[in-house]
Order: sequence, then C-alpha cells, then structure tokens
Amino acid sequence: MLLSACGLVCDDCEFFNKTCSGCHKVNGSTFWAIEMMPSKVCPLYDCSVNKKSLRDCGGCSELPCNIFLNMKDPNSTEEQHQKSIGERVARLNTFSL
Repeated sequence: MLLSACGLVCDDCEFFNKTCSGCHKVNGSTFWAIEMMPSKVCPLYDCSVNKKSLRDCGGCSELPCNIFLNMKDPNSTEEQHQKSIGERVARLNTFSL
C-alpha cells in the first residue's frame, strides 16, 4: 500500500498513475497543488517532509494539526471530511514509524 504524506491511500485514488504519481514521487507538487496552492506544493507535504524532515504527517507530534484539519476536499461534506481525518490519522499512526 502506497501512502501519501497525509495518509491517503494512493492506490485507491482515481488520479493515481494518471494525473498523479503520488506526492512522494513528485516532492509534494501534485497536480492539484500546482493548480491551487501558491507554492505549488501540498501544504501537508511541505510541512511534514520539507520543513520537519519527516517521512509523513504520522511522525508529527501535532497530528492532526490545523493544516491537516483545514485541508478539506471541496467536494466532500463535513461528515465525510471528519471521517477521512479519522481514517488517515489511524493509518498514519499504524504505518509510520
């Protein structure tokens, strides 16, 4: 299973191996970050990997931080967002060492 820095399962993503090869492979410059972020890098990747030199958010003592909590897919409901946060945090806590 390939995980993104924020705990999404890349293999389950409809964009993986199409418009995205995974945040670790593109150093956080995913297609959506290039389109939507001023820095052209995912803020979660930038914080965990670039600034804190971690493998992913799972190694951070602040998980889930404000960046993590506030990065909501505009196509998801608040309930879906909260569920996703719980699943990703659990995944990161399980697979990050």
